[in-house]
Amino acid sequence: MSDHEPAFDLPGLSEQVEVLVDEYGVPHLYAAGLDDLFAAQGFTAARDRLFQMDLWRRRGLGLLSEVFGRDYLERDRAARLFLYRGDMAPEWQAYGPQTQRITAAFVRGINTYVDLCREQPRHLPPEFAELDYEPAQWDPSDVARIRSHGLYSNLEHEVARARVLRDFGPQVEELRRAREPWAPLRVPEGLDLAAVPDDVLDVYRLATTPVVYGGEGRRPGPRLTPEGSNNWVVSGERSATGRPLLANDPHRAVSLPSLRYLCHLSAPGLDLIGAGEPVLPGVSIGHNGRIAFGLTIFPIDQEDLYVYETDPDDPGRYRYGDGHEAMTEVVEQVPVRDGDPVPVTLRFTRHGPVVHEDRERHTACVVRAAWLGPGMAPYLGSMSYAGAGTPDEFVAALDRWGSPGENQVYAAPDGTIGWRPAGRVPVRRGWDGTLPVPGDGRFEWDGFLDGRELPAVRDPEQGWFATANQMNLPTDYPNGQRTITYDWYHPYRHDRIAEVLGGREGWTVADCVQLQCDYLSVPARQILPVLSGLHSPESRVDGALRLLRDWDAVESPDSAAAALFEVWYHRHLRPTLLTAALRELVPAGDVAAALSLVLPPADASFDARVDLSLLLEPGERLGPDPEGTIAEVVLASLGDAVAEVEQRLGPEPSTWRWGDLHRALLTHPLRALLPPGHEWTQVGPLPRGGSGDTVGSTGYYDGFDQRTGASFRMVVDVGDWDRSVAMNAPGQSGVPTSPHHADLFERWAADEAFPLLYTRAAVEEHLSERFVLRPPG
Repeated sequence: MSDHEPAFDLPGLSEQVEVLVDEYGVPHLYAAGLDDLFAAQGFTAARDRLFQMDLWRRRGLGLLSEVFGRDYLERDRAARLFLYRGDMAPEWQAYGPQTQRITAAFVRGINTYVDLCREQPRHLPPEFAELDYEPAQWDPSDVARIRSHGLYSNLEHEVARARVLRDFGPQVEELRRAREPWAPLRVPEGLDLAAVPDDVLDVYRLATTPVVYGGEGRRPGPRLTPEGSNNWVVSGERSATGRPLLANDPHRAVSLPSLRYLCHLSAPGLDLIGAGEPVLPGVSIGHNGRIAFGLTIFPIDQEDLYVYETDPDDPGRYRYGDGHEAMTEVVEQVPVRDGDPVPVTLRFTRHGPVVHEDRERHTACVVRAAWLGPGMAPYLGSMSYAGAGTPDEFVAALDRWGSPGENQVYAAPDGTIGWRPAGRVPVRRGWDGTLPVPGDGRFEWDGFLDGRELPAVRDPEQGWFATANQMNLPTDYPNGQRTITYDWYHPYRHDRIAEVLGGREGWTVADCVQLQCDYLSVPARQILPVLSGLHSPESRVDGALRLLRDWDAVESPDSAAAALFEVWYHRHLRPTLLTAALRELVPAGDVAAALSLVLPPADASFDARVDLSLLLEPGERLGPDPEGTIAEVVLASLGDAVAEVEQRLGPEPSTWRWGDLHRALLTHPLRALLPPGHEWTQVGPLPRGGSGDTVGSTGYYDGFDQRTGASFRMVVDVGDWDRSVAMNAPGQSGVPTSPHHADLFERWAADEAFPLLYTRAAVEEHLSERFVLRPPG
């Protein structure tokens, strides 16, 4: 260490750890042993993301009221219902032999940085001073016990389906969402759909959806936003270099700071680089110099809603089997800022936390979630494959992966590529999990599928394999007997990836980045032929038809047609088309109510499968003259869309630009609580292309600003690791004064990438900062 290099004491280190931060903000950690390495990772992550990490922990443990006041008590109670509450010994064992020790070291590093901030407040992120509280110390169990930050959606579909069946029947449910593979719905014997109230998931949503700080009193809506991911592997036979390629771009909320954090962890026996969540040790997406790996959601049905009959004389007891069982009741004290602790009562049954009780109907509803069991902390299972040296070792390690369900793709320098889904799949014998079930003992899980019962691919003949959350079960997979789910994401991103990957050879890293940012909309391309032959007596509408017919369906930021199409399709065509279909099924006075269930407002940019089916294969669903109905729907809705675009972008179509409506504006989650005038609480706006339907996913829902997408992207050149690239927007650091707070935002919005440096020599050539962590004394 030279005299001018900063140094920090980190108790528990056996030897000094060197940290090199490259010009893109990625820290490269070099240690003599694993304990030292992961302690340094905890310290370094906290140095860049301490406020984000502290907020994650508070939300997950139910401690928001301690710093934000009584308005967050309901959130805190809900979060506590969904903590892991089992024995920690089997919990740690489920992740593998080293995870407990590594997590303890990681947390020691976090706590050391917390102590440093308390002793030297200049290191403290500004949010703490502005909100007048200090960061908390962590316990290693916090990392494993918090479960409510995962990406879950099945329960929402289950309840939405039950509400539609309850009020309008199965034909209307077919208009809400496609099920794949299709199977008729069966209401479980003994289930009274009227016992599933509209607000049954309020508590669940309070626990599992992002907090709207400053939005006290707002009930959280369903988490059905267009989150997902893309990944693919390309064999050496189809690449320009003869080496495999692996690409991954997870789609989550675009946020300030980014959800993910890149780092490089190097010690004898491990040389791991990639991205994970800053609160977890290791990385979940990346490579270790021997194998590359990436993931997308594989939407295993890991949740069920159980509906109980409760004892009229004692609502704390519920019918099970031939008798009754008592709920377990736990009372906890929630600390509250500027006040006394408030007791909250938590109730549990044998199946899970009680989220709704109706004392008049004598019912209670409970969430059973596989992710509340041992070994199911989201993404912590990545520790099991961090050191995998071969494809077989990697695949074997996936047997320890619990939640969420993931499509794992992998590639090795020997040319091997493959796909293996991972996650625990509940076995439901005689029922399929598509609807809530009675909690009386007739609908139990019979363990979990063995991972070897899941489909897998090794070295596919076509030379590539891609996933994008679509239904990708082989045609001979017995989903009726070994149900994964019926609630898959739409296929359009995968369709486009397959079209491009299968269309040529000679693939490069740059080609993969370009495909990750591809803005051709498959739904648009399928809808546009419907406009052929249509004309309108209104010149504005006829001009709009010409504009769309001449369009190539690429939603570039500067496209006028893309602006018109997105406004038309999502805000006008979809509701008008579904209204026409509903008129064939329900009384006129009920159409509006049915539409509110089939197309809730938050779902406005999500899934085109039903719409395309109605437009392209209407059958009798649009009445006796479907072509005439479609023409009426198209022309009426397009006229309304033109009026809206003119109001938003002006009367002259030549000046319309999709990127003027569709922007990236990243906002600090606590902007509403922080004093005004802090420019660092927002980054942007910048124009964006694409939508939730494109490979370059830029989903939106309330308004047109991008809300979800790939803030992190990676492409790995497998075997020539320094040629790999990545992106993490808006920057690596959450600290506003850091040069890496938003330094990548413009490059991200321009669909660029930076080198993901791996060798020490390459890192030294692009060095931004160097410091050391040392044992005290």
